[in-house]
Amino acid sequence: MKKTILAFTAFGMIGMTGAAFAQSSAPAAATAPAMQAAASTPGATKREARVEERITQLHSSLKITPQQEDQWSKFADVMRENAHTMGDLYRQRVAQRDHMTALDDMKQYAQITQADADGTKRLVDAFDPLYASLSADQKKLADDAFRHSGPEKAKHAHRKPRTAAADAASTTKP
Repeated sequence: MKKTILAFTAFGMIGMTGAAFAQSSAPAAATAPAMQAAASTPGATKREARVEERITQLHSSLKITPQQEDQWSKFADVMRENAHTMGDLYRQRVAQRDHMTALDDMKQYAQITQADADGTKRLVDAFDPLYASLSADQKKLADDAFRHSGPEKAKHAHRKPRTAAADAASTTKP
């Protein structure tokens, strides 16, 4: 179960990373209907709402231009599809957890992991033409956005910053 939660956390961060690319000159109202739709859908989850927030934030921070909207929309749609797929798989896992054998558990985990990998591949494939269309300044914004978010940042977010003394002490202990 811990591995599943870790996988979902990583996927969520990947999905959220994708959304971080999306700050735009387009009005925020353009993304509001999508956010409302995700929030009002009966099967909507907090994860899907976070993806919508990330999409909006990225659109804005990347300063997506009207000429880039087509590529952006494709990228954002993949983020939404990935979040929906992973949400469905996670809900299915939770619903079945009390009745799964160890083998069923492993098979379901493999299914989730494969869906995560497939979703990441689709996300990269959708991001590639968008990234190619970005200006040098936008690429820098994208590079910074992805560098400062994602699974590695989430994994270490709870840790206190290390001091020089702590680093020195850790090198002397086996």
